[in-house]
Amino acid sequence: MTIDRFGAFAQRVAEFGLPGEGGRSVPVLPEPEKGGAFGDVLTRAVNEVSAAQDVSSDTTRRFLKGEPVELHQVMAASNEAGIALDTLIEVRNKVVEAYRSILTMQS
Repeated sequence: MTIDRFGAFAQRVAEFGLPGEGGRSVPVLPEPEKGGAFGDVLTRAVNEVSAAQDVSSDTTRRFLKGEPVELHQVMAASNEAGIALDTLIEVRNKVVEAYRSILTMQS
């Protein structure tokens, strides 16, 4: 999954609308006040997970080389990266589930 493909998917989800009163379209996903577009928020989340994994790898590498890194720091960084990845996967699953629900409501 590349960021570009995911961004295109998020853009399609953000542009999708439901019929409102008088035939007007009501946006499904309102744009956040601070965060920008939905695709930008997801891109930032993927980048944060990647950064957490990089920190975990770097901490583990430094520990294995004998540098002054405590074991609890290695474990904390590893757990943080794992939780961040699990959370991102669950968010992706919920977005896909919502998208599929919308598709079945239309048919």
